Amino acid sequence: MQELGLIADIGGTNARFALAPIHTLAAGQELVIREAELIAPTALNGAHYATIGDAIEAYLSGPAKGYARPAHAVMAIACPTDQDQISMTNHTWAFKVSELKAATGLTSLKFINDYNALANAIPHLDEADLIQVGPGAAVKGMPIAVTGPGTGLGLAALAFSAVGPVTLETEGGHAHYAPTTETEIDILRFLLKKYSRVSNERLISGMGLENIYSALTAMQGAEKFLTAPEISTAAVAQTDPICSQALAQFCAIVGSYAGDVALTLGAKGGLYITGGIIPRFIDFFAQSEFRSRFDDKARLSGFVTPIPTYVVVAKQPGLLGSAAVLNQRVNYKLWD
Repeated sequence: MQELGLIADIGGTNARFALAPIHTLAAGQELVIREAELIAPTALNGAHYATIGDAIEAYLSGPAKGYARPAHAVMAIACPTDQDQISMTNHTWAFKVSELKAATGLTSLKFINDYNALANAIPHLDEADLIQVGPGAAVKGMPIAVTGPGTGLGLAALAFSAVGPVTLETEGGHAHYAPTTETEIDILRFLLKKYSRVSNERLISGMGLENIYSALTAMQGAEKFLTAPEISTAAVAQTDPICSQALAQFCAIVGSYAGDVALTLGAKGGLYITGGIIPRFIDFFAQSEFRSRFDDKARLSGFVTPIPTYVVVAKQPGLLGSAAVLNQRVNYKLWD
């Protein structure tokens, strides 16, 4: 009988669970796993459960009750995971992994950052899960970079070794923002009045699009505020020229930042953009300055131009990446 493990993708609102098959890999065999293999995927509203343990038990005794209780689990979560104590940034759940493991009776339990999971999902995505923007072709076996605007700006990388992928978790979204044009310098000046330090995330996120719009309206004499969905909707509909300018500026800044990421990580395996924001205006994005700004690296343009850039439109990349990490850990016995 196929052994199943427990996987999860836990955010500030929903905790998504599923069971994933654990494939036995022969020496040198490459793991291949697809989203269609995940069993009983279910989203639970985290607000309905006092603790994460309660949510896990609700899933195992509900949607997963017809299957053998899993021995191994990997859970992606939107917060730091390098300590035994985990306290969610956008949720009330706080717990010790060691205590949760004992309470659930699991042989192994690993929490990974949400971008760790997204990076590990990339090798297992189908063509339909990706939209390529611009030229380039991925070089197999070379590092890939995964980043993207959402509530914040995440960044991770995946490199490859003889025993499988190696994940690099980073907080690169919080690196300093570097303006490229006079308008972007003016936006930076505006943001320095609000923040003591301006990171990439202050411009490349939902909050970032709002900041750009507010800066542009302030330059015209009266600062205004709209939400990110309001700005992108008006921009795509071409009903507000400042919204269109803000969204175009946002896409251009994403391009410059993504090109810097590709340079820094040597991401010849491709640069992948995740998150729920850009797929909402993918046509606008594809026609924007994103790719030209990605390529515009002066003496190093020849390095980045061959690198492909993709927007990820998969339904459950966090669960798929958790399933991949689960398989790696069980096959190579990477647990305490």
